[in-house]
Amino acid sequence: MRQRHTVRLLAAAAALTTTAALAACGGSDSGGSSTAAPGADALSHAKGVTTVEFWHSMKGPNAVALNSIASRFNAAHKGKIVVKPVYVGEYDDAIAKYKTSVQQKHTPELIQVYDIGSRFMIDSKQTVPVYKFADKDKWDTSQLEPNIANYYTFNGKLDSMPFNSSMPLLYINKKLFAKAGLDPNKPPTNLAEIMADAKKLTDRKHNVVGFNAAIYGWFLEQLLATNGDQYCDRNNGRSGLATKVDFASPDGVKVAQWWTDMVKKGYASNTGRTTDAAQQAFKSGTVGMSLESTGEMRDYINASKGRFDVVAAPFPRLSGTGSPNGGTIIGGASLWIDGIGHTDAQKRASWEFVKYAASPEVQASWHTGTGYFPVNSKALDQPSDKAWVKQYPQFTVAVNQLHSTKPSVATAGCALGVMPQARQSAEEALEKTITGGDPNAAQANLKAQADALRKPIADYTRAVQK
Repeated sequence: MRQRHTVRLLAAAAALTTTAALAACGGSDSGGSSTAAPGADALSHAKGVTTVEFWHSMKGPNAVALNSIASRFNAAHKGKIVVKPVYVGEYDDAIAKYKTSVQQKHTPELIQVYDIGSRFMIDSKQTVPVYKFADKDKWDTSQLEPNIANYYTFNGKLDSMPFNSSMPLLYINKKLFAKAGLDPNKPPTNLAEIMADAKKLTDRKHNVVGFNAAIYGWFLEQLLATNGDQYCDRNNGRSGLATKVDFASPDGVKVAQWWTDMVKKGYASNTGRTTDAAQQAFKSGTVGMSLESTGEMRDYINASKGRFDVVAAPFPRLSGTGSPNGGTIIGGASLWIDGIGHTDAQKRASWEFVKYAASPEVQASWHTGTGYFPVNSKALDQPSDKAWVKQYPQFTVAVNQLHSTKPSVATAGCALGVMPQARQSAEEALEKTITGGDPNAAQANLKAQADALRKPIADYTRAVQK
């Protein structure tokens, strides 16, 4: 269910367009140049139907669920508002296309942007922050899940509306656990315990390994956050533009060394950086444990039906019990309302749809239709949602994990303008270390990649401050 950010395919192109796009920010076409939030009268004074072009990155069942939401909204606003969902490719494709649209001064009224694109969206100075609409309408933002809202909050204000949210979990093959004499009701809670259990699970005769996961930068970010670490400086980029990344910290090195040791000792397989390959490995029934998103839960359960049961467990801590201020970081995407170049009626119509999409009823249908976490806490009280959770009780683990995580600087995640490139760089360092089989090379590999990011980060900062 979770889309894999194909950063290594588009990071180079994105880097070339970022500076140009930011330099073009602030301009407008004949539609308007304000990022203020218009009131409800903007629609009542509008002539004819107000159209909202909505760029998104959902496909398959997710696209079906999203189109259904738009259809229901349009039916309720017939003759007044029409929201037109437009698929513009995966997350990286979408933000690359958006950067071009900024330069051309022809942006969509509404766009879905992945979590790590948030800093760019703010710095583009094209959007109307949703807190302005919420303040004007006295719309209660406290109904949003605190840990989800925390990610999209800057300087104490909510800039975009959370929409499709996910978080990582530890998935367990119950059949393999039982065969190894392990109790799936007592899952490992940190990396050391995963290694100990993986050793018992590994059965070379039957081609079974204890652990496998994609070499995905998101997992490194999560493990650092569980120890209360900041991925980048300046309070994870929340108190100012970050100047460096800190994934080469002692804790980052520990993760790389642990992963390399796991593969070297044969307790884990290495399927590389492709998420699909890691997912297929777990579905095959030959992997005891895996790290994945909540969005993959239903697919795992359905794919394993009749062969083995899937147990969902909390995401492991890096070490020990972690930090009191540590925990997992939200993934997924949010909705951004464009202001520059758009009429007041279009801005207001976009807000009406955004409010609708975040309502308990809609979030319940979105959750049950896709598996993404509902961003509105009241959605879990909807009868349809309760029935869904009853069918998939594993999801209760995700609910408990979300609610037990303390909103903090660490769990807010790093807000970095070149975060897609940073994630790619971390993945390259991890892969080089794991494939090389030398845990002692972890520090040098991570540091080299972190140092190489200083220039693109500096270039981004200069473009923003022009």
